Amino acid sequence: MCLAIPGRIISIDETIPELKMAKVDFGGIVKPICIQWLDVGIGDYVLAHAGMAISQLDEREAEQTLNDFDTIARSIDN
Repeated sequence: MCLAIPGRIISIDETIPELKMAKVDFGGIVKPICIQWLDVGIGDYVLAHAGMAISQLDEREAEQTLNDFDTIARSIDN
């Protein structure tokens, strides 16, 4: 089972046309993610698995998911 967390694209690197990459911010942790197969841009939210963006999320859905994760994390701390 895999858990995907929404990440926000903060920059895009198209220097290698066959491998469109993005820096994606996952709550303060920035990772390079391949976005070759999605039509996304800076500011968009994606779900990634094994370094590959597998789907795009709208901002509302992404923020709700992040809020849910925050709620779970706070409940574990108590």
